[in-house]
Amino acid sequence: MSLGMDATCYLCHFNRNMQTAQALGDEATATAFARALMALYLSMPEDASSPTVAPATNELFQKFYGLEPDRFRREKEASNAFVLERLERLLALAESAPDPVLAGAQLAILGNYLDFSALQGEVSFEKLDQMLTQALHMDLPAYPRFRKELETCRRLVYLTDNAGEIGFDRVFARQLRQAFPAMQIVFIVRGGFAQNDATRADARQVGLEFPVLDNGNRVPGTELSLLSKEARQALDQADMIVAKGQGNAETLLGCGYPIWYAFLIKCPRFIARFGRPKLTPMLVREGDV
Repeated sequence: MSLGMDATCYLCHFNRNMQTAQALGDEATATAFARALMALYLSMPEDASSPTVAPATNELFQKFYGLEPDRFRREKEASNAFVLERLERLLALAESAPDPVLAGAQLAILGNYLDFSALQGEVSFEKLDQMLTQALHMDLPAYPRFRKELETCRRLVYLTDNAGEIGFDRVFARQLRQAFPAMQIVFIVRGGFAQNDATRADARQVGLEFPVLDNGNRVPGTELSLLSKEARQALDQADMIVAKGQGNAETLLGCGYPIWYAFLIKCPRFIARFGRPKLTPMLVREGDV
């Protein structure tokens, strides 16, 4: 199961990528890129989710503009550096909170802001620093149920999203390990360059001290049909899954796994689906959305 693209998704995806294309070169090249992008839409299955279109879209940018496969490399490095510079502060903030697990969850969801693809032109490290001052006031109504499920969880799989954000995830996972020492935690990152999403290299850069698998593909989400054997086995054996970001939600909604989705609302479709403004923090259980 996944959340297939609707008219809103097609329009958003097209406009966002055309803005990038038009800024890269002349109008003739942009027009040719636009035609290729529309042909790509027609070639995809009707139920394809937006993240599954991303690898082929990136190939079009390489073909028409010569962009490198890891075209968000600088943003990813800057995001990882941002969180590493603040890591001790973030850990202290979580560990001194009345409920360190809740604080870790709040920080991890706030870290979902570091999305240079979905929030094209809107991400500001200065703004994130300001947001950090209010992070522990984040309202997560479903947290009591989430906490209750954690108490019986022995195998937790953590599906990551963006580079930089994975450093916030590290803070959260450390609180989980301290609160539930019997819990086994495994992280799953992308299997290759996928927008500004985290890979094994990003996990190493932020010092993630948990086992890490990759999902075997370059989709900025978790497309079950494309998962590596190891990643699929980890999901099948998990008592609980934390899925960060809209990309994971778009590719997994309706799958039936014991998933908790944790993200900031970023697009018109999710604004309409949840009836909440852009950048509203969400912690929701599979089956409830």
